Amino acid sequence: MAKAKAQYDNSSIQKLEGPDRVRKRPGVIFGSDGLDGCEHSVFEIISNSIDEAREGHGKKIVVTSYTDGSVEVQDFGRGCPVDYNPKEDTYNWEMVFCEMYAGGKYNTNDGSNYEYSVGLNGLGLCATQYAAEWMDVEVKRDGFKYNLHFEKGFNKGGLEKAEYNGRETGTKIRWKPDIEVFTDINIPRDYFIDVLKRQAIVNDGLLFEFREQQGARFITQDIVYQNGITDYVNETVGEEKLTSVQFWNTERKGKDREDKPEYKVKINVALTFSNRHTLKEYYHNSSWLEHGGAPERAVRNAFVYQIDAYLKQNNKYKSNESKITFSDVEECLVLVISSFSTVTSYENQTKKAITNKFIGDAMTEFLRHQLEIYFIENKAEAEKIAEQVLINKRSRERSEKERINLKKTLSTGNSMADRVQKFVDCRSKDVAERELYIVEGDSALGSCKLARDAAFQAIMPVRGKILNCLKAEYDKIFKSEIITDLLKVLGCGVEVKSKANKNLSNFDLGNLRWNKVIICTDADVDGFHIRTLILTMIYRLMPTLISEGKVFIAETPLYEINTKAKTYFAYDENEKIDILNQIGDEKYNLQRSKGLGENQPDMMNLTTMNPETRRLIKIMPEDAEQTSQMFDLLLGDNLAGRKDYIAENGYLYMEDADIS
Repeated sequence: MAKAKAQYDNSSIQKLEGPDRVRKRPGVIFGSDGLDGCEHSVFEIISNSIDEAREGHGKKIVVTSYTDGSVEVQDFGRGCPVDYNPKEDTYNWEMVFCEMYAGGKYNTNDGSNYEYSVGLNGLGLCATQYAAEWMDVEVKRDGFKYNLHFEKGFNKGGLEKAEYNGRETGTKIRWKPDIEVFTDINIPRDYFIDVLKRQAIVNDGLLFEFREQQGARFITQDIVYQNGITDYVNETVGEEKLTSVQFWNTERKGKDREDKPEYKVKINVALTFSNRHTLKEYYHNSSWLEHGGAPERAVRNAFVYQIDAYLKQNNKYKSNESKITFSDVEECLVLVISSFSTVTSYENQTKKAITNKFIGDAMTEFLRHQLEIYFIENKAEAEKIAEQVLINKRSRERSEKERINLKKTLSTGNSMADRVQKFVDCRSKDVAERELYIVEGDSALGSCKLARDAAFQAIMPVRGKILNCLKAEYDKIFKSEIITDLLKVLGCGVEVKSKANKNLSNFDLGNLRWNKVIICTDADVDGFHIRTLILTMIYRLMPTLISEGKVFIAETPLYEINTKAKTYFAYDENEKIDILNQIGDEKYNLQRSKGLGENQPDMMNLTTMNPETRRLIKIMPEDAEQTSQMFDLLLGDNLAGRKDYIAENGYLYMEDADIS
């Protein structure tokens, strides 16, 4: 019987009161009820301390992460007012910690206590208190020390007030985010370091001390940038920059609309150009604008406009060449903008983008003007920038052409067997059971074809040694018929991570036609070499296949040992010794295993292809970093490193060396 629905009438409408306004809908305030939202609640408290320091009250902020999951933020500012407020006829602590839309930052445009503040809405501190399992507050100001305690949004014990004769003032808040509010409250160390570093970048000289409890002790890390965004840009590029680091700043006044009040904006810009690094970060009133908004639009407009104008004025474009795009500039731009305004329109409470029209217009005009002057006064650097942007543009266009050609090359025609020479498909269309054997040469193809289970095992022969994909350029790689045939058979496309060729990337794991990709080569030096080159190709063009555990190596036996009653296969020297010990005095015939092409089909099935009896080595994703380093060393362009490695470790492999 269907459950009767409750009647929807005038008594159905309700409102949330007190802590429930946040505890039942934390995502409205913090953007999420998950870890992101919990982290944002921490930033709300830190930002209050930053606002104090920016107004000249305190030069240090201490943030502590405790093992019980609680967080503490301590500043040395004036101390949050918590005593009786005669104007509002209530205690300030009740408004600040228990009332939404209550605070001291509403009149930033009228010369109030906070001219440029992260906090605007009077929500953050109260919302964080409401979302906490518990919160303890200590305030030192006006000759008194005040203490407050809250549990699940409610005050316990009122305001404790005691005389205080110390010189130190400030606010210290410790709280534990409530697991009943957030789905995850385990804030990682990396978050604290990242957010404090970002705040140090845009608050010159402000010291952030991060303390992390580990057992009975605290690990401490100090973060400070004396010259703010300029130091950060220099740190990012080091010596690998095309141009000198520039710092530009200005102050403007304006309106978002004629009927709106006039307000002030400060703009600080640090930038350089580099062909090794790229960075683009925006901050407003200390808040990192992850989604940009007005500053992003201003930067795109100004840089494309001014660099394009320079290229045209100096005849840098070829005849009929298309105009640059921002992606061409972005490839070599290292830029940090930190702006402040007395009126700010954020997209929402999470403050990841601003929408002020005046700020966007002012920033566009300022950047255009500064770039024009910079190009005139620094001709040599302007030439370097123009040259690099054109290199980026032409590389982008070339890689786009290559991507289109590659797509045509790999695109489906009739059947895969028709498109790829000598490829032998299987009957099954179920990807969950399909296996692809990549084998060495045509002779191995014949043996494997007879030994396989045609229902789910396909064979792809590789003719000779394929290209070393770590050393070759992409255009050469994609002209190799062997490699493009393999890519067609695999079906998942390629991953290209380099900036210049990123448009070639068309990888989709969902298009992989196989559950297992099995590399099967002879158990000799040539076979190992071919196996390594195939693995190198997969590592460079499709590393996700390795990380997803799709790539295997089929072990082939090194020795065949025949007795009157039984045939044994040994895959290494130790196994051979164990089998001979097991045979004892019985007569046997020992021979080194032939190449795959010379093996009988029944032997191939038994040792290499039958899922019940074969041996497969799974290429494990845990080894990816070590594999990457070794591939780069032994197969990449590091000739000096390769020589050093061989000189130091070559003796270990002398017995296996093919020096006949």
